[in-house]
Amino acid sequence: MDQTVALQMLVVPVAAIAVAAVSRRRGWPAPLLLVLAGLALSPFVPEYTLDPEVVLLVFLPPLLYSAAIDSSYLGLKAVRRPVALLSVGLVLFSTLVIGWVVHLLLPALPPAAAFALGAIVAPPDAVAAVAVARRLGLPRKVITILVGESLFNDATALTAYRVAVAAALGQGITWLGAVGQFVYAAVGGVVIGLVLAWLLSKVLGALGDALVENTVMLLIPFGVYLAAELAHTSGVVAVVVVGLFIGHRLPRSGFGTRLLSDAVWKIMDFFLESIVFALIGLQMWPIVSALDWSEPMEPVGMALAVFAAAVLVRAVWIVPAAYLPRLLSPGVRRREPEAPSWQHITIIGWAGMRGVVSLAAAFAVPEDFPERPTLLFLTFTVVIGTLLLQGLSFPSLIRRLRVSNEREAFADDLAEAAAQQAAAAAALARLDGLVADGVADVHREVVEQLRLRAERRTLSAWERLGGGTGPGGEDTPSTVYRRLRREMLAAEREVFVRFRDERRIDDEVLRRVMHELDFEEATLERD
Repeated sequence: MDQTVALQMLVVPVAAIAVAAVSRRRGWPAPLLLVLAGLALSPFVPEYTLDPEVVLLVFLPPLLYSAAIDSSYLGLKAVRRPVALLSVGLVLFSTLVIGWVVHLLLPALPPAAAFALGAIVAPPDAVAAVAVARRLGLPRKVITILVGESLFNDATALTAYRVAVAAALGQGITWLGAVGQFVYAAVGGVVIGLVLAWLLSKVLGALGDALVENTVMLLIPFGVYLAAELAHTSGVVAVVVVGLFIGHRLPRSGFGTRLLSDAVWKIMDFFLESIVFALIGLQMWPIVSALDWSEPMEPVGMALAVFAAAVLVRAVWIVPAAYLPRLLSPGVRRREPEAPSWQHITIIGWAGMRGVVSLAAAFAVPEDFPERPTLLFLTFTVVIGTLLLQGLSFPSLIRRLRVSNEREAFADDLAEAAAQQAAAAAALARLDGLVADGVADVHREVVEQLRLRAERRTLSAWERLGGGTGPGGEDTPSTVYRRLRREMLAAEREVFVRFRDERRIDDEVLRRVMHELDFEEATLERD
C-alpha cells in the first residue's frame, strides 16, 4: 500500500480521537464538536467520499449491537408502544411528508425518487441526544424511548428506502408488493435474530472463557447482519434482537465476561462514533462541489424547506401519537396510568438529530438516479442542520424545562439498598449453613471477616441514600473506609513498582498484583 494513502487512512481516526478526547475532558458534546471539526477541515483535506458499504457493514452493526446489549429488554418492553410509534410510524410518516415536500420543490422528480429522499432523512440518530440526556440526568423512561427508537428506526427507513429506489428505477414495485417486502424484512429479521440469538447464547455459554467469549462477541454483529441480509431480511433488526437477547442473559455469565465486555464495547463505541461523526463533517466539500451553483438560491431554498419539514414533521407526529391512544383506548390507559408530561414530549420531539446512516443511504443511491447530486446535498443539509441546531440547543432545552431523574435516582438507591440487604442475608445464611454442616472448616476470624464484608456492602448501600454523609455532614464509616483503603492501595502500588524497578520482582508478578489491586479499587470507586 502507498505510504501516502496509509497515512491518510490513519489521520482521520487519530484526529477524530483527539477531538473526542478534548470534548470529554471539557464536558462538551463530542459528536457535535467532531462534526464541526470535519466541516472546518473539509475544504483542506483530500476529497473523501463516504463509502456506504463501509458504514452499513463495518460501522452500523457493532454500534447497534453495543447499544442493544447495553439496553434493557424489560425496559424496552415496557415502552414498546411509544417506541413502535416512533421507530415505525414516525419514520413512515416522515418518509411520506418529506417526499411530498421534495416532489413539490422538484416537480420533474419522480414521486418514488422523492419518497426515497424522505426515507433517507427519516431516521434520527440518537447517539448525541442520549449522550446529553444521560449526562444531564433525564428520566430513564425518556432515555429508553430514545434508545429504542434509534435501535429500530434504521430498519424501517432502510427497507422503505430500498422499496422507493427500486420503484424509482422502474423495477415494477406495487404498493402491495412494497408492504409485503416491508413485512417480510421486519418479520424475517426478528425470526433470524431469535434463532441466531438462541444458538449463539448456547455457544457462548459452552466456551467458559471470558477472553474467547468476548472475541466471539466482536464477530457476532457482523455475522448476524450478513446472515440476515443474505436472506433479504433486515440485518438491523436481526442484530438488535441478538444484542437484546445476549444482553439480557449477560448477568448469568461469569464476572470476567462482563468486565471484559463492558470495557471492549466502550472502546468500540468511542472509536467508531468518533470516526463516524468526523466523516459526516468531511463530506461537505465533495457534496457541495458536485452541485450546480449557477443559481445558488435555488439549492439553498430547497435545503431549508426540506430541513424545516424534517424538524416539523416530528413535532406534528409526536403530540397526537403520545395522547390520542390514551384518549381512544381504555387498555392503554389501564397499562399506562400516568400520562406523559408535556416536558418529556417536548424533549423527545426535539431529539431528532440525523446521523451517518442517512448519509450512507444517500451515497448508496445509484449513479443514474434522478437528481442524485441534489438529493445528496439535501440529505447533507438535514444531517448537519439537525446535528447543529437541535444538538447544540438540546442541553439548554433540558435545563430550561427543569427535567431530572432525582426522584428516580432516590428510588433506585432505595431499591438497591433493600436488595443488598436481602442479598447479604442470603449470603450470611449460606455461610452459617456451611459452617454448621462442617463443610467449611475455617477459623472464627475468617468467618467474621466474611460477615463484616457482607454487612459493609449493605451499610454502604443504605448510606448512599444520605449522599454519603452522616448526621451533621460528617463522613460515614463506609466513606472513611473507602478513602483510607484507597490511600493504602496507593502505598501498596508504590512498593510493588519500586520492587519491580529494583528487579526484586518480575513484570509478570507486578501485572498480577496490580490486577488484583485494580479490581479492589474499582469496587471502591463504584460506590
